[in-house]
Amino acid sequence: MTAPPTSTSFGLRFVAVLLFVLAATQSASAMRLVVQRVKAASVTVAGEKVSSIGPGLVALVGLHEHDSDEDLQYCCRKLLAAKLWPNDNGGQWRHGVKQRNLDLLCVSQFTLYGKLSKKNQPDYKHAMKNEPARKAYHSFLQLLRESYDEQKIHDGAFGEMMDVDLTNDGPVTIVIESDPTPSNGGEE
Repeated sequence: MTAPPTSTSFGLRFVAVLLFVLAATQSASAMRLVVQRVKAASVTVAGEKVSSIGPGLVALVGLHEHDSDEDLQYCCRKLLAAKLWPNDNGGQWRHGVKQRNLDLLCVSQFTLYGKLSKKNQPDYKHAMKNEPARKAYHSFLQLLRESYDEQKIHDGAFGEMMDVDLTNDGPVTIVIESDPTPSNGGEE
């Protein structure tokens, strides 16, 4: 008899399916965030917890090789403005992380630009290379801190193997990309 799936295992499977769909249907041409509303989340590296939050958002941050400061700014604005909670009157999708005064945990994840080759091996050629990505990721975190409360912005450990543990709230998962596709008219 197997144990029932936990909210964390469901959430991670859901993200894996979402990433597969993204890889199959979209071109890699923009900064990409996979955002989940959470009740709690943490990042552990080599058995040591390096960051944790209570209620808020977890953002998996993928940087494309051609991302610019404008991409970072766009994703910062969209992430902090995303209305993923009800208001006090019960109106759905009315409050964002800033209005609720909640935490945000960012996790660098170059694998958001992974594609499977014909041999079914991952290929990350569209992901930004390590040193430029480190600089861009830290610039993105700084933008978030300047645009919100710096004590509310948390992150994992860039370039490390991380265990990300989270409890989904909903689940609510969205994707933010800095290059809006023509199908949505490029609306902000």
